[in-house]
Amino acid sequence: MTTTGGLEAPVWGGFDPARAERDRSGRWPAFLTSVRLGWQVEANWTDPFLFFIYSVAKPLSATLILVVMIDIISGGGAGPYRAFVVVGTALWSIVLSGLSGLAWTILDDRERYRMLKYVYVSPSDFLMHLVGRSIARLAVGVMGAIITIIIGVLLLGVPISLEKVDVPLLLADIVGGLWVILAIGTVLGAVSLQTRQESWQYPEAMAGALFLISGAVFPLSVLPAPLQAVGLAGPLTWWIEGFRHAVFPGGPSGVGGPGSVWEGVTGTAAPEPAIIVGALLATGALVTLAAIGVFRVSERRAKERGLLDQTTGS
Repeated sequence: MTTTGGLEAPVWGGFDPARAERDRSGRWPAFLTSVRLGWQVEANWTDPFLFFIYSVAKPLSATLILVVMIDIISGGGAGPYRAFVVVGTALWSIVLSGLSGLAWTILDDRERYRMLKYVYVSPSDFLMHLVGRSIARLAVGVMGAIITIIIGVLLLGVPISLEKVDVPLLLADIVGGLWVILAIGTVLGAVSLQTRQESWQYPEAMAGALFLISGAVFPLSVLPAPLQAVGLAGPLTWWIEGFRHAVFPGGPSGVGGPGSVWEGVTGTAAPEPAIIVGALLATGALVTLAAIGVFRVSERRAKERGLLDQTTGS
């Protein structure tokens, strides 16, 4: 303080850059608040029973359609491929929910609620807030997948034996898979920051493209060799393969099999659990690093060009 004419007046020491930085100390409470907010946005439009039906109807109906198609085509001789399809379709409902979560959060806040600019200038980390909001939609997909698998076991004859489940592989696969789905969703969120309102359809388009090369409902061996190679480089392929290997030891492989690129390169019919986990971690780490980099670049560009407070609805 300095004294001027007997009065004390504050003397500012200049601009303190630290005052403009986001508060990192409270990121986890803010993250948990974002998760809770996301769940309220997802589930508060109806009563719990209707929300439950809405959450499981789509993945369950998709699974039943595919099972009926396979049974008709095979003349009732689908055998172990029924379980292959049920598990793959159930897991893909998680992928679709996870990919849409972050992108739709951005579009909701920017186009519908007009709140994205206020969220961005808040003290919490912008990316962590978006991830927290998207976890609610991911949880809806997980719930639908669990119900689909349970119905598959009870009504469709999916042979899951709890005594044979590889629990360590299953737990590692679940954690790694959910992480990867959020990372890919972050890439779509970065795209949504730059695009118009029509990007509501981008998550389904991306999920459809990945569905073809991830071994979700048919083995990669039915694809041309270049597409098999692309599928082997994707973490979702290893996530689905790991889940199947954990719950159906010795069952059909989505990666290997006769005539597959995997068999031609390694000389083995299917990958071992250690290889599955290693491939999932390696490809997942690359996707995560790429996702963070792409999002930060997109975030900076959106801020510079005023896209955070601009609505694009026509």
